[in-house]
Order: sequence, then structure tokens, then C-alpha cells
Amino acid sequence: MSADERRRMIVQSVLPLLVEHGAGVTSSQIARAAGIGEGTVFRVFKDKDELFATCFAEALKPDQVLDAIAVIDLDQPLDERLIEAADALSAHLQRMGALMAVMHGSGKRPEHRHDDRKDRRKESMGVMRDAMAELFEPEKDRLRLPAAQSAALFLSLLFSGRLRFDENGDEPTTMELVDVFLHGALGPA
Repeated sequence: MSADERRRMIVQSVLPLLVEHGAGVTSSQIARAAGIGEGTVFRVFKDKDELFATCFAEALKPDQVLDAIAVIDLDQPLDERLIEAADALSAHLQRMGALMAVMHGSGKRPEHRHDDRKDRRKESMGVMRDAMAELFEPEKDRLRLPAAQSAALFLSLLFSGRLRFDENGDEPTTMELVDVFLHGALGPA
């Protein structure tokens, strides 16, 4: 196994541990989850701080959600494609949020410059928008707006729909969000 492959394997093993235990995860838990010796962990990463920073960077990458969107069958109706994509995006946001909450709560924050974070966020949002635009392409002749703009609006609705505006704490379902996006808020007259 190459050094890069070993690093990726360790990070993938550690991410769920960080969500569960935060920065309090032990070296032995890390090694056990990765199926390697503790010494191997620290031949690959100089310390836990470097490992945690790498885990943060990995969690912020949209690769996993992009892979999920890429396999959505474009022959399905648009609403079904959007529901699948929205579920994948929501899962990605929940994973990121869970990791960030646990790590912030345990006093570990990723070290990064503000400009870098803003650039990475903009890049990440752009690739997600482009992936979503592909889901709109089969209906491009029926769309009121270009596919990329439709995708950007859908993502805005999806991400804002995850905020809790209802005093009862009820958030709209993915199906409700897709339905309102495609058909509007008004019902039949």
C-alpha cells in the first residue's frame, strides 16, 4: 500500500471515530479502527493534530456527494433525480455538521486561513452546482432558466430548507422541497 493510500485509509477509518468521540479519540482506537499498529499511524501522520486537520479537509471535500450524484439515473423523472441528489447532499451536510460540532465542542478547530476556507467553499459549491446542473440537462428545453441557474436555485432552497424556521422544529421533507421547487408554493386554483 502506498503512503497516500495508507493516509486515505487511516482518515476514512478515523472520521466516524471523530464524530463519535471528538478529539478525545485515543491512538489505540485509531489504530484498531484502521487495522494497523499505533506506530504506523504516527509514521504516516506526525501527530494527532495533523491527522485531525487531514480529517477536517477530507470531510469538507464534496467528492463523496459528487460520486453519489454522478450515478443518478438520468432516465428517471426529474423529481426523482432531485430527491436522490437532495438526500445525498443532506447526508453530506449532516456528516460535515456532526464532525464540526463534535470537534468544536472538544476544542479542536481546523487551522486554516479565512481566504483559503472561502475559496474552498466557493469551489465546492461550484462543483456541486455543476453536478446538479447535469441532472437538469435532460429537461433543458422545458426549463424556465438555464440548467446551471436552476441547479443553483435548487441548492439554495435545499440548503436553506435545512434551517429550522418552524417554531415546532418541523423541517420540510425532501419530497416537499422538490415539489415546491418544481411546482411552486401555490396549489390548484
